[in-house]
Amino acid sequence: MGIFSRLFNVGKAEAHAAIDKLEDPIKMTEQGIRDLKKDLDKSLQALAEVKALAIRSKRELNEQKSLGQNYEQKAILLLQKAEKGDLDVAEAERLATEALARKEEAVANVARAQEEVIRFDQNISQLDANVKKLKSTITRYENELRTLKARTRVSSATQKINKQLSGIDSSGTVSMLEKMKDKVAQQEAMAEAYGEISVENRSLDEEIDATLNETNVKASNALEELKAKMKNKE
Repeated sequence: MGIFSRLFNVGKAEAHAAIDKLEDPIKMTEQGIRDLKKDLDKSLQALAEVKALAIRSKRELNEQKSLGQNYEQKAILLLQKAEKGDLDVAEAERLATEALARKEEAVANVARAQEEVIRFDQNISQLDANVKKLKSTITRYENELRTLKARTRVSSATQKINKQLSGIDSSGTVSMLEKMKDKVAQQEAMAEAYGEISVENRSLDEEIDATLNETNVKASNALEELKAKMKNKE
């Protein structure tokens, strides 16, 4: 059982590693924003539909209120006509009763429309809050996506530079420089040695000639100085 458990853990770790390689944070964030925008469109559509229903309910509410008041006014007018003798009392009361019944229907419709208006207003408030929340979330995610893209570019550039720098063999470079120094020093020492050897290998005749040349030059200079002194004494 221990072997199977270890194999299972290894397989799970490899699966997670494969998933991590497939997951691109930028693409996932972009897809998430697209999904949120679709949800926002649906919420806006639902909000518009509920607002339309609320408008119709408010319109119906006002119409039913007006209709109820109208039927009540008609009932009053019918009774006033009966009092004046312009209309049979029984007929006036019958018609007034019908008008009042229509008024009660209008009152019931007013109550129903009022409840619908209240319910629709609550739905509108909730949907509006959801729309605002979605808009805020989308804006926040878009800002985070821009930051993530910038950080990705910086980290990618930094990774390339560090990778290039890590490929430089600093110890090898130092060793090469030290070898070059040794080589130059050796060449300089060799040049100096050859110079000394050339001096040491100079023949005796060359030394004598060099000495005589130096003596002759000094004697010639002394002679000229002597002649100049004799002229001055004359």
